[in-house]
Amino acid sequence: MIVLLVIAVIILFDLGIKGVIENEEDSAFPKDVEGTGGFLVLRKCHNPGLPMGFLANHPQLVLQIPVIVTSAAAGILVCFLPQKGCRPQKLGLAMILGGSLSNLYDRFVRGYVVDYLSIRWKGLQKIIFNLSDVCILAGAVLYMAGELLTGVREKRLGGK
Repeated sequence: MIVLLVIAVIILFDLGIKGVIENEEDSAFPKDVEGTGGFLVLRKCHNPGLPMGFLANHPQLVLQIPVIVTSAAAGILVCFLPQKGCRPQKLGLAMILGGSLSNLYDRFVRGYVVDYLSIRWKGLQKIIFNLSDVCILAGAVLYMAGELLTGVREKRLGGK
């Protein structure tokens, strides 16, 4: 099943990158990502909170909120799986789950999430993220686009 493959690839790839970053000396960072003309920068950041360090002083919430959100996404995906079509929603939810499970692994095993990318452009360079964060965001956009397209399609069919 493609959905499980997407989840597994995201988890393994992101955790692999995090492992490489963790094994590097702190003094090796920051460094430009080759081929990006300095637009992407590798950093080494241990984030004990939610995105951008939000709620870092509330470790129980930092564990509980992602578990609830991940469980909800998994439940929604289980509801979508038997349905024909709905590919954007299924793929979006798989991306969300892959990213959130990788970050949950970090939270429970390391006690923090390893963030390692930033964008060298205006004020964005202060935001440090990882592949899981990108997958969660892209998955949410894909899921919402699928829902919007489904709504438009149903409205069009219902109007005929």
